[in-house]
Amino acid sequence: MPIFNDTKVAFADKTDAQLRKAYWMFRMIEQPTLTSLGTSVLNFTVHNDFPFVTGIVKNTLFAQFCGGETREESMKVVKQLFKRGVGSIFDYSIEGKEDEATFDAVCKEIKDIVKFSVGNPAIPFIVFKPTAFGRIDLYEAVGKGVELTTSQKEEWERVVRRFDEVCALCHENDKKVMVDAEETWMQDSADQLCEEMMEKYNQEKPIVWNTIQMYRTGRLEYMEAHLQRAREKNYFIGYKIVRGAYMEKERARAAERGYADPIQPTKDASDKNYNAGIDFVMNHLDKVSAFFGTHNEISSELIMDKMKSKSLENGNPHVYFGQLYGMSDNITFYLSDKGYNVAKYLPYGPVKDVVPYLTRRAQENTSVAGQTGRELGLIKKELERRKKQ
Repeated sequence: MPIFNDTKVAFADKTDAQLRKAYWMFRMIEQPTLTSLGTSVLNFTVHNDFPFVTGIVKNTLFAQFCGGETREESMKVVKQLFKRGVGSIFDYSIEGKEDEATFDAVCKEIKDIVKFSVGNPAIPFIVFKPTAFGRIDLYEAVGKGVELTTSQKEEWERVVRRFDEVCALCHENDKKVMVDAEETWMQDSADQLCEEMMEKYNQEKPIVWNTIQMYRTGRLEYMEAHLQRAREKNYFIGYKIVRGAYMEKERARAAERGYADPIQPTKDASDKNYNAGIDFVMNHLDKVSAFFGTHNEISSELIMDKMKSKSLENGNPHVYFGQLYGMSDNITFYLSDKGYNVAKYLPYGPVKDVVPYLTRRAQENTSVAGQTGRELGLIKKELERRKKQ
């Protein structure tokens, strides 16, 4: 039996009613046409203040994929997960806003998360998106080396300040902070900012962690070159290694603008690149630590095998596993049961503001082959197991 197939362990905290609701929801998400139509309607109705729809969303998609509307409300989930050895990573999931007041407000919220989590091992990482602190067009301009206007230079200085304030606070309070990856056209400047923060705050251990999307071409080469720079400047590297989440958008933009597709040509190529990323980390644990964000059983088992071959204890502090809240509980709870470091990304925020995140989750589940079907199969298996008891 595959090691990640124990549904009794995976769904130990779920009632029959919760499982049936999750089954119904994943069945809806499984239909691409329904998902596409539903997400469009959802965005319109929630943003135009239809209270009835907001209530439905909170009790379905929101309940499945989010911890709550506030940190305090989400603590119920945090405590429940930590009872089973699973950490939580608060993800303030406000997307799609580009004004300075919002950037400052989000920065304050991230710093409040740091203060809120001090001394609490149930919250091992802080996380934020680069575009939560600045406009994507500005990141793109900086990454391309475009000559900035005076106002743009001042705007970029504010972005750098927000990064630095969060990273400094994490360093001061010994909390690890991950910077999410986003679209390729803004990533060069985000990578550079992360490197600057690592050089400043990772002198003794990895406090600042950058995210590497392995469905992209050239990322392994970037990590190899970055490691050389880190050795020269004598600081530690923290990486979150993921496959990626913007494939359709990336391919469409590359085709429209006539530049080389930055995404691996096939799913198999992405998987091989991810596995090469695993090898890279495992061969450089003296300098590199990694949080492997994956819903892939084969990759998860490969990491475990590599750790075993290197005689690393399951709870080695340089290796973490992670999944999104509401998904892949079969992987998460198997790993925690065996003593590995594992954490769930736990989004939170007002329902209305989190809808863009929720619709992206639904669309990603629809587009990733086999993912929704796997969730449905595991839920069905557990419900049938309980009937036989």
